[in-house]
Amino acid sequence: MTVEEQINCFRQGFPWLEIVAPATPSRGIEALSEERIEECVKYAASANVSGRLKFVPASGAASRMFKDIFSGMERLNDSVRRLTAEIEHFAFYDPSLFGVPVAGSDEDCTRTARLLLTDEGLGYGNKPKGVLLFHRYKEECRTAFAEHLVEGQEYMRNSDGSVGLTFTISPEHRALFEKALESVQSEYEKRYGVHYNVHFTYQDPATDTIAVDMDNKPFLCEDGSVLRRPAGHGALIYNLNEVEEELVSIKNIDNVAVERLLPVTSKYKKVLMGRALEVRDTIFGFLRRLDEGVTEELVDEIAQWLDKVLCIRFDSLPSGLQKRAALLRGKLERPIRVCGMVRNLGEPGGGPFIVRGSDGSTSLQILESVQINMDDPVAAAAFAGATHFNPVDLVCCLRDYRGRKFDLLRHVDSNAGFISYKSYQGRELKALELPGLWNGAMSDWNTLFVEVPVETFNPVKVVLDLLREAHQN
Repeated sequence: MTVEEQINCFRQGFPWLEIVAPATPSRGIEALSEERIEECVKYAASANVSGRLKFVPASGAASRMFKDIFSGMERLNDSVRRLTAEIEHFAFYDPSLFGVPVAGSDEDCTRTARLLLTDEGLGYGNKPKGVLLFHRYKEECRTAFAEHLVEGQEYMRNSDGSVGLTFTISPEHRALFEKALESVQSEYEKRYGVHYNVHFTYQDPATDTIAVDMDNKPFLCEDGSVLRRPAGHGALIYNLNEVEEELVSIKNIDNVAVERLLPVTSKYKKVLMGRALEVRDTIFGFLRRLDEGVTEELVDEIAQWLDKVLCIRFDSLPSGLQKRAALLRGKLERPIRVCGMVRNLGEPGGGPFIVRGSDGSTSLQILESVQINMDDPVAAAAFAGATHFNPVDLVCCLRDYRGRKFDLLRHVDSNAGFISYKSYQGRELKALELPGLWNGAMSDWNTLFVEVPVETFNPVKVVLDLLREAHQN
């Protein structure tokens, strides 16, 4: 996208999506019975798959995780007081650094914050989330990165005993991640009987977008250059497009729990994988039958399945059997994603909706609140009626029925980006976000939503989240 095209996005904005209804268990979200859950787990284990991979967005520093703690160093707040009072419950607590926990004076509290965030101590304020110590065990403390290795061996093993993981990181953090890998790889391979193939990849700077001022003019830095910013996680579709494996699990770096919760996490990851592979094999079967010959019965069967399972419904189908078959084939020949959906308990996250596209057909989409026109009564009512949210828990199938890789860049809705408001050195600016990885970047995928329990969602958005039960042993 050229600079002029980006500026036009700021000036014109992005079109609102036409929301038909929230996706709910009555239509749009599958709430599986225990019998179906077991069937999906078995299918995940038995289906033929051309490679499995765990894909973990892990770039960026943990500065937002410590926003309140940074503020508390300047003006003491409740977050810093609680951090100090409960410091011994964090995996990063070292008595030789922080001292013996006490009630703490104001000076003690600000000192604790400094030791945590600055180079006076751990320097966590400038490190990525992945290499921070999250969990304490009897014999070890684990980073978020290490927990993903442990998770990966449980549900993403290939037939040769290998476990592939790709982490998207920032170049300046590579040495930290390599050190984190070196510290545990041989021990975990021996402990769990696997071999890890870990790959680090960077968000391409070419996907960065310009920032503008509040008058939609290029935002100029002190040296006169135009400020460019990473364009959000949507840029990672380029990284995902380089993946060779067919079955890919996507989960954010901070969404991990202590190992005692791994059985439920693993179970529902396998459910999502099994359901994705069932959908894949059904679609592949339809396409092979279309190759053998088009019939009215087959076209009707495909249309009914798309409506019932994927919520793809047409206002009308074209006249002529071959034209209808071609339209349905176009809907079938797309990458597949199955997304876990958690009951909405107030946590942040994109919501599942049924949306009408430019061709008049409906589909399942994950939308952020910024993409929803709250001035539209229908959209506002759909947003209010949403029962679930997306915890970024996805399983994807990236090959077509002939075994070829999909070009994922052909399935991005470029109109699904959005504009966010930021600041730089105290000056307000507007930033251009590319269509999000699990939002517009996957807009033209075949999508299925499956309900998963809230126990599978344990993000660490702020440091005090590490005090939750899922992060304590």
